[in-house]
Amino acid sequence: MFLELIYPFFKYFTPLYVFVYITFRGAFAAVTTLLICYIFGGKIIELIRKLKIGQSIREDGPQTHLQKSGTPTMGGIFIILSVVIAMLFWGDLHNRAVWITICAFIAFGAIGFADDFLKISKHNSAGLPAWAKLVFQFAAATAVVLVIYFTGDENTTLLYVPFFKNPVLDMGWVWIPFAILLVVGESNAVNFSDGLDGLLAGLLIIVFLTLAVLTYITGRIDYSEYLGIPYIPGAGELTVFCLAAAGACVGFLWYNAHPAEVFMGDVGSLSLGGVIAVISLITKKELLILIIGGLFIIEIASVVIQVVSFKLRGKRVFKMAPIHHHYELSGWPEVKTVIRFWIIGGLFAIIALSTLKIQ
Repeated sequence: MFLELIYPFFKYFTPLYVFVYITFRGAFAAVTTLLICYIFGGKIIELIRKLKIGQSIREDGPQTHLQKSGTPTMGGIFIILSVVIAMLFWGDLHNRAVWITICAFIAFGAIGFADDFLKISKHNSAGLPAWAKLVFQFAAATAVVLVIYFTGDENTTLLYVPFFKNPVLDMGWVWIPFAILLVVGESNAVNFSDGLDGLLAGLLIIVFLTLAVLTYITGRIDYSEYLGIPYIPGAGELTVFCLAAAGACVGFLWYNAHPAEVFMGDVGSLSLGGVIAVISLITKKELLILIIGGLFIIEIASVVIQVVSFKLRGKRVFKMAPIHHHYELSGWPEVKTVIRFWIIGGLFAIIALSTLKIQ
């Protein structure tokens, strides 16, 4: 929108050409979302508090969390709003990948909003029934994946494996169910990682900054050819989205750091998790995203292991799942648990980026 307004003035004032550069617009998109969250965050939190939109805490959770009951939630709304505003201002709205990403972001945010709304109205932590949430997630994921499949090129169904330069398999139509499961799985994995003050926001900053690097080089034919990764025309524009999301998470962390003044809620975690997977599909990083978000995989795996073990053996493997609660119940202070998980998340990001030259 903004770019279209200033394009006619480029020939009169050449310094305006700086707005063409993705890195410049990405940086300012990050600043825009950060400032929106920082400036309006306090006012939104106060409004949420007046509307009595407070978090319901699991009764079977750590006892130290009971004091958090009533803390304003659904803070993910101002993450979504700030990113969408920044993209309308700094993004290239003629880019197909940008619109797919924004629509997926909003769709999963709507599912999270419905879940949070029911939790608040019922005054418990149940929200949407598990089956209903999955139905909506699969519906949204299917719609997004089909759009990518039918509007993509011959590279869409190719599967690339980290450490290998060339695609290992053309999945054909099987790519569709594979991609749907990836989107739904990643969305839930990120959702499970939201449970401690600042934990998810910090991890997402690391993930989106990593994705910003990957989308940028994937959208440049010279860099992608040099590094031996697939070149995806137009994918570079997603760098603006990734940096906008990173900036929004930084702005949100200002209020979400311990002790949290607001929680992200499912409206934030489901939308951000879903959009991470969608970006990985567009840029052909379907398997690499499992390394970048390795901690998210560990979190959801701990839940699966806990449930399966209890169903089959009648015994629990962890003191509580997801695994961050296990360490909290093992005596780790909440802040120390969060920082240590951030460190692990950073290590996963470094490993993922290192694969670019080890292939």
